[in-house]
Amino acid sequence: MEIMYLMIFLSLLMAIGFLVAFIWFVRSGQQDDLITPGMRILNEDKKTIN
Repeated sequence: MEIMYLMIFLSLLMAIGFLVAFIWFVRSGQQDDLITPGMRILNEDKKTIN
């Protein structure tokens, strides 16, 4: 039964860590523009092979 308490504690600790990381990424602006990087590859000039 002690292992269950340890596993629950570790899973909660990991969940809190992921939540803190997600909030940090959102506040730092990394989730602001998700469309432009995907569209950038479509708008690049094609290089010609001579």
